[in-house]
Amino acid sequence: MYEPVKKVILPESSITSDELNKNILILLYSDMLLGRNFEDMCAQMYYRGKMFGFVHLYNGQEAVSTGVIKALKNQDYVCSTYRDHVHALSKGVPAESVMAELFGKETGCSHGRGGSMHIFSSQHNFLGGFAFIGEGIPVAIGSAFQSIYKKQVLGNKDPLSVTACFFGDGTTNNGQFFECLNMAVLWKLPVIFVVENNQWAIGMAHHRSTSFPEIYKKAEAFGLPGIEVDGMNVLAVRSVALKAVERARNGNGPTLIEALTYRFRGHSLADPDELRSRQEKNTWLTRDPIKRLRNYMIDNSLINIGDLSKIELKIKTDINNSVNFALSSPEPKTKDLKRYLFAEDIE
Repeated sequence: MYEPVKKVILPESSITSDELNKNILILLYSDMLLGRNFEDMCAQMYYRGKMFGFVHLYNGQEAVSTGVIKALKNQDYVCSTYRDHVHALSKGVPAESVMAELFGKETGCSHGRGGSMHIFSSQHNFLGGFAFIGEGIPVAIGSAFQSIYKKQVLGNKDPLSVTACFFGDGTTNNGQFFECLNMAVLWKLPVIFVVENNQWAIGMAHHRSTSFPEIYKKAEAFGLPGIEVDGMNVLAVRSVALKAVERARNGNGPTLIEALTYRFRGHSLADPDELRSRQEKNTWLTRDPIKRLRNYMIDNSLINIGDLSKIELKIKTDINNSVNFALSSPEPKTKDLKRYLFAEDIE
């Protein structure tokens, strides 16, 4: 039997077990801070003309990426959206490799061919960003299926690899979402569907675009657990994710997690962000997930200001190094224009 749909909004004080381990807290804080600083640098580089095309930043949603992806193992997979930089960083793709890709350089993780919306790294089991909404969900289903197939058909003795699939609230009105939820439950696939409900699908408010705004309750129609969680609280997200990962790895099938979050910038760097009210934006800014975790650690004497400053300095240094790496990296060669379109022979 599947678990009923439920709402989980956990305060920091309710988190127990390994979430209070100092090393884990530092890991979570560092990862969120890396994502925020990386995106801020992307904005600078974009407006200086170092990046081209559409660039969608993740500021404000870091607790979702960190809370879910840092609950996975190296063997697990992540499937992203067009807002994919921070997902890749959380999965372990080096900042310099992502930055070089954004600069269109040969040293980028997609050799400069993908750009902002197509970050990919087979080495880190990062299955890519996708320019069209919903496009990554069937890919995640395929990833989860191969894990089941290897174990049940090919006799692989390793634990099941879990796939975390991220997408926004606007995607949940598309057919891929419903079809893949049905398929995942039918085959008990080890996949976690993570809805990053940032309240807006480009310029359309979520409550205006769907007849049933509570996305997590849609899981009930297909027979999988549906959970709503505070997406501005990394400890709450991690707590829910750990249970979903365990469920998937044990062969009990998928989970749908709706994380209530908010993007602090416009839809893309080309968006003047005039559709959202100042009051709404300011309300969500007070719930900044990075400041929230920082204050929590300080208030509970889990870390001191000096240690936090060292972490922050190291991350800023790493980001600056990633920019220098990207600037000094070579451009793709014209003669290699059609390279990587097809698999290459390896002698």
